[in-house]
Amino acid sequence: MKVDPGKAAGTSVFEGTTYYFCSPGCLSRFKADPEKYLHPGQAPEAGPVGVEYICPMHPEVRQIGPGACPICGMALEPSGPVPAGAPDPELKSMQRRLAIAAGLTIPILAWMIPGFFTQYAWLQFILATPVVLWAGWLFFERAWQSIVNRSLNMFTLIALGTGAAYGFSVLAIAAPGIFPAAFKMHGSVPSYFEAAAVITTLVLLGQVLELRARARTRGAIEALLELAPKTARVISAPGVERDVPLEQVRVGQRLRVRPGEKVPVDGVVLEGGSTVNEAMLTGEPMPVQKAKGDRVTGGTVNGTGAFVMTAQRVGAETILAHVVRMVSEAQRSRAPIQRVADVMAAWFVPAVVLLAIATFVGWAIWGPQPSLAYALVNAVSVLIIACPCALGLATPMSIMVATGRGAAAGVLIRNAAALETLEKVNVLLVDKTGTLTEGKPVLVTVEDSNQPELLRLAASLEQSSEHPLAAAILAGAKARGLHLSPVDRFQSITGKGVQGVVDGRAIAVGNTALVPPGELDGKAESLRADGETVMFVSIDGRVAGLVGVADPLKSSAKEAVDRIKQDGIRLIMVTGDSATTANAVARKLGIEDVRAGVLPEQKLEIVGELQKGGSIVAMAGDGINDAPALAKANVGIAMGTGTDVAMESADITLLQGDLRGIVRARRLSRAAMRNIRQNLFFAFAYNSLGIPLAAGVLYPFFGWLLSPMIASAAMTFSSVSVIGNALRLRKVKL
Repeated sequence: MKVDPGKAAGTSVFEGTTYYFCSPGCLSRFKADPEKYLHPGQAPEAGPVGVEYICPMHPEVRQIGPGACPICGMALEPSGPVPAGAPDPELKSMQRRLAIAAGLTIPILAWMIPGFFTQYAWLQFILATPVVLWAGWLFFERAWQSIVNRSLNMFTLIALGTGAAYGFSVLAIAAPGIFPAAFKMHGSVPSYFEAAAVITTLVLLGQVLELRARARTRGAIEALLELAPKTARVISAPGVERDVPLEQVRVGQRLRVRPGEKVPVDGVVLEGGSTVNEAMLTGEPMPVQKAKGDRVTGGTVNGTGAFVMTAQRVGAETILAHVVRMVSEAQRSRAPIQRVADVMAAWFVPAVVLLAIATFVGWAIWGPQPSLAYALVNAVSVLIIACPCALGLATPMSIMVATGRGAAAGVLIRNAAALETLEKVNVLLVDKTGTLTEGKPVLVTVEDSNQPELLRLAASLEQSSEHPLAAAILAGAKARGLHLSPVDRFQSITGKGVQGVVDGRAIAVGNTALVPPGELDGKAESLRADGETVMFVSIDGRVAGLVGVADPLKSSAKEAVDRIKQDGIRLIMVTGDSATTANAVARKLGIEDVRAGVLPEQKLEIVGELQKGGSIVAMAGDGINDAPALAKANVGIAMGTGTDVAMESADITLLQGDLRGIVRARRLSRAAMRNIRQNLFFAFAYNSLGIPLAAGVLYPFFGWLLSPMIASAAMTFSSVSVIGNALRLRKVKL
């Protein structure tokens, strides 16, 4: 983590290098045990200093600073927020290794043509050695850790496969005399440097892609952190104001919030008033009127007014900071799909190793002369044919093709585990605003005998208002081609509405506190039951009509809801909007279960309660307020028309914001998981058939042996079969 020296909380010198720290806590922990936080020669860019890292698969594994899990070998992730732009040392290391490995491997592939490998074996050795022993060395390290911890995983298989291919090849060119003539081609023993190099490079590529995807999930937290302003305007005395860093704001201080600024911390309005966009909390598009005594939340956006507030919750105590923590914790609760292959490998690897040892011992004792050479060749054949290439490709190839197919259908899959889980989902929570509705208020109703004139006068008056409802009325008038007049003596009355003079007539637009509804009250109540926000219009002191503004349903919402229910999924609407509006929308769509007036914490609680009850929960939403629930759900689904924070927190994004994409995503999930199971079967079937042949079980009966060359070909064929099967997903019908 790079810290600006001018803003650092402290410094320290270690191994002749000065390090800057973002907080006193980082500095104190470093001074207490510098060896624990930094390795000699490590620069600050190597990773966030003092940040605790955790394994997403094994939460009990924790350490200060980045590294790899000693149990599964996965790269550790920060347990909390990391400043934007902080480097990912694991990703940088993998990218560097991949670039060098690919550059050296490509020339080796030129010698895969039959007849060339013998002539250029030493050149292949020179090119392959840094690929296997430098670029792929970390795989051997993690494999060794898996052995020490008695938790064999994919890295164990990778190390065995590449190590066997490379070791056999070194012996083939360094001591070819130990091999029997039956295994020599053109007088030389074939080498397998290309297999070792290619496998290492492919595994490195997979690691880079995985780390990049995991890094993007942390973008949600960075986006949330960006919601808070960098500074706050503190009033220290009458007429004395100054901007200070947000970290210096203290409880009880008076703060001024000017038009268009973000509210710095949680507090209460003392003076003035304005409308505040609280979509961060509620997801609702309409700003909320704030006056003296009303609470305001840090990170929300002030409108055109100004007010003075007192700070009540600052720093880690604010609602925004709490949301950040919830997203961070929920994101770490997922386990990657690769664990399926690791569990299978835990049984497969010991069996392969035991078979290779048994093969060596059996041929050394009972085999023909030279028995040791036969023992070595057949043991290596067992290891090569059991190379994890096909097993390693089984899952990522299907995921890669499936995600490409999903993107073509408007469904972005950002998390492989979500693709696995989606087919099992039986409960879907959907937000209302922006998910079932358009998320933007529009003029729906104009109630008057002379609608065009009433709307023209109301829109002319609203030209001077900054309220979002006014914007909806103006847009409706312009869409109807109405000519607006200038307004005189405009006045905005907080909490009531607006009034002024248009074309010499006194016009007022507002609620019942400003315009008595008279006989229109019944009509207004009916419109409210349908989810509209109603404003009355008076002309020259007499109520003349009303206008209704609403957030309309998406055209595809009803069809999407019907399809989801037909798919056997229980549908629940969760929204921060009022019960009246929520129930009106639910009635139109046929949704029976509605949870209205819920805040982000409550959405998260609903997800947790359903999960405790044994449900597999998906959450679909589009707002910042949905981010914690999206991250906590088994599968988070964001609308592509929503906020960046929602999309960063979700596993799946529907590009067009169309809920019908959920049904398509479910079909894709079923097809992809069926394909992965087939691939895993192919990978193990080839090994199950090939390993006995490589061990020489047919030699006593027919005199047949499987040379390492044939074993390598079988391994390649298994990989080609897996890839070919995965490519079928490109044509799956969604």
